[in-house]
Amino acid sequence: MGRIYQSFVRICKILNYISAFALTFIMLLTVADVLLRSFGHPILGTYEIVSFSLAVVIGFSIPSVSLARGHVYMEFVLERVSPGAKAALNILTRLLCFVLFAAIGYNLFLIGMEFHTSGEVSSTLKLPFFPLAYGVGFACFLECLVFLFDIVKIVRGEYE
Repeated sequence: MGRIYQSFVRICKILNYISAFALTFIMLLTVADVLLRSFGHPILGTYEIVSFSLAVVIGFSIPSVSLARGHVYMEFVLERVSPGAKAALNILTRLLCFVLFAAIGYNLFLIGMEFHTSGEVSSTLKLPFFPLAYGVGFACFLECLVFLFDIVKIVRGEYE
């Protein structure tokens, strides 16, 4: 499982780098648009591009943040229970999150297929929506794998 896990971590890091690039791009585009707008020449479609990029930032960073355990959670509850109950609660929350993200990913793929077949595009720049739905759906399925790896670590006693 070590080799598979390392490959998975690399994929999550690549998505995180894409997310970081998209965030930097949003910042630079917004600054450029504000500056050019003050001279009467705004950048056409800035709102759409920022919206699309924000979907990439949020969706692609989720698996990496979960791998690094950078999310906020209520640890003070877990400190008051026995190690066995703590493991059981951790497994239960990971299973619930797995189901949630599997449902989100599945529905995003369905929406992506609907966008693809209908040819749905943005209003100003005519950018297609389906790649975003597929990309964020893929990231949700990667998040499901994060939860599975966490469950394996909890069962093996390697989680904390």
